[in-house]
Amino acid sequence: MAKQIDVENLNVYYGDFLAVQDASVNIAPLTVTAFIGPSGCGKSTFLRTLNRMHEVIPGGRVTGKVLLDGEDLYGSDVDPVNVRRTVGMVFQKANPFPTMSIYDNVIAGYKIAGTRKSKNDFDDIVERSLRGANLWEEVKQRLNRPGAGLSGGQQQRLCIARAIAVEPQVLLMDEPCSALDPISTLAIEDLIAELKASYTIVIVTHNMQQAARVSDRTAFFNLAGVGQPGRLVEYDETSKIFSNPSQKATEDYISGRFG
Repeated sequence: MAKQIDVENLNVYYGDFLAVQDASVNIAPLTVTAFIGPSGCGKSTFLRTLNRMHEVIPGGRVTGKVLLDGEDLYGSDVDPVNVRRTVGMVFQKANPFPTMSIYDNVIAGYKIAGTRKSKNDFDDIVERSLRGANLWEEVKQRLNRPGAGLSGGQQQRLCIARAIAVEPQVLLMDEPCSALDPISTLAIEDLIAELKASYTIVIVTHNMQQAARVSDRTAFFNLAGVGQPGRLVEYDETSKIFSNPSQKATEDYISGRFG
């Protein structure tokens, strides 16, 4: 079952630099939440704290809490590898493993973890995941060909299939359409709407029209100035953020007066 995310007073650091200051959000299960804001305001940094990818960066650390159905992901007894399995991630640039086939790309998470399964089990996982990413019909006759040979939009859907193959409960997407053409972007947006039935989804996007189209709730991040930490300015229903925001900074950003 998809998970609820509760972030409490989170501060995110790169070494001594405070990148995001005192952010708190509550993300309901089976919803799409969009993070918007100007470049450098901490959207992607904040996103990476939700599956402990931030700490992979040298000097990356957090204070505060990230709770997944009440369990603190940063608890001393929590294995970050298990966190990343539960909270999957799709990156800005499609990154299929270039030397692997489409088939092997989908099951890469199991192979990396050393999970043993029968060929029939893996066949089922590959078909289920590619169907879930709306890619099965396009690639079912060429599963043994390199994933890197697909178009950009197909590669991004392959990366989504790889992420959902290990059956996460949350899916993070860091600008998944920024490198795609409008037709591929629409395919990903349609896919997000379908995946919401099974996953809690959080997406970072610079495209405000996209945020308005795909998300239930929107978080607006902003910077007070150069060298200052990013802050979560406002978090509300997407319809309210785009029609009647509570903060002037949000209104200015959405109306194009800055950023």
